[in-house]
Amino acid sequence: MSVSGNKNPYQTVGDLLSNVNNFKIIESTLREGEQFANSYFTRETKIKIATMLDDFGVDYIELTNPAASPQSREDCEAICKLGLKAKILTHTRCTIEASPLHCDCGVDGVDVVIGTSQFLREHSLGGKDMVAITKQAIEVIEYIKSRGCEVRFSSEDSFRSDLVDLLSIYRAVSNAGVGRVGVADTVGCASPRQVYDLVRTLRGCVSTDIEVHFHDDTGCAVANAFTALEAGATHVDTSVLGIGERNGITPMGALMARMMPTSRDYILSKYKLHKLKAIEDFVAEAVEINVPFNNPITGFCAFTHKAGIHAKAILNSPSTYEILKPEDFGLSRQSRVDQLGLKMTDDQIKEVTAKIKQMADIRPLAIDDTDSIIRSFHLELQDGADGQKAQN
Repeated sequence: MSVSGNKNPYQTVGDLLSNVNNFKIIESTLREGEQFANSYFTRETKIKIATMLDDFGVDYIELTNPAASPQSREDCEAICKLGLKAKILTHTRCTIEASPLHCDCGVDGVDVVIGTSQFLREHSLGGKDMVAITKQAIEVIEYIKSRGCEVRFSSEDSFRSDLVDLLSIYRAVSNAGVGRVGVADTVGCASPRQVYDLVRTLRGCVSTDIEVHFHDDTGCAVANAFTALEAGATHVDTSVLGIGERNGITPMGALMARMMPTSRDYILSKYKLHKLKAIEDFVAEAVEINVPFNNPITGFCAFTHKAGIHAKAILNSPSTYEILKPEDFGLSRQSRVDQLGLKMTDDQIKEVTAKIKQMADIRPLAIDDTDSIIRSFHLELQDGADGQKAQN
């Protein structure tokens, strides 16, 4: 069987239910991200983040519950008045008492959530059974719809909930006309296989869109989000750098990295990837953290090669050892010399590399040591050049 040279070997197998080429991002830095241990956003910062996310191309921006404080409500109203292209959502418990305030703030939609696992029903909801929870959910959905707002209903702790209970309540809210149903891995316990099975099953039970929300306690948030899209989910919750409760949720940038090999044309047509680094840098500064060294795309090691075989191959053809192209994200592949802001020819870089290898044979070198060697070598080059000019 012949294989086309233009075929993408990383393209997922064709599946009518898969949405890897047709999904939407619900960006939750201003809701989930506010639950990050280091987060405190002023109104000015919130407006800046919302504007940057809107410019990047996200479909929805989710905000903190306006009932949290008078400031939260005022901030919500201010963002709603910005006239952004992205739809503005708030997030709240599924109670009829909380719903009017959200609808009064000028949002496009309200995301409601209620615990469905035995753990949460017993310890958070006072022992409510699924019949009472379903009745409550339908009442809230009908009210929010009557106010002209979109409404999403999500179970909480979905992957520790009884499957029959889940499918029953999802079917009931779907019949009540909810816009989206949400699946939430609240404690980060789900594996990609569990995600695929649940979302695929749910896809056959409801006609609504399916939103997914994955916490990263066990390191599966990005893989779970991708798998959910393959199984038929339509919306993914993200936050910048993944900030959120505990270990946070699916990072927006990492999701972009995961989607590019399989959905390149869709991603490039929809999102301004060259804006990603500025967004991550801004949020990192706002919450006083560093962008992780191994952060997909924007970490300082993302397009760095140390092994000689790798480096040589990359110079000949970058695709030999890289699946992502830095230029797609407005970045460039840099040597350590470039990262330090120094200028050297290829021959000079080879010469200083030889010096570093020679020293490494004598003793272990930390990054500060190699940087010191590079800077000293560069200084010698400058002194030599200055001497040459003086003689002339």
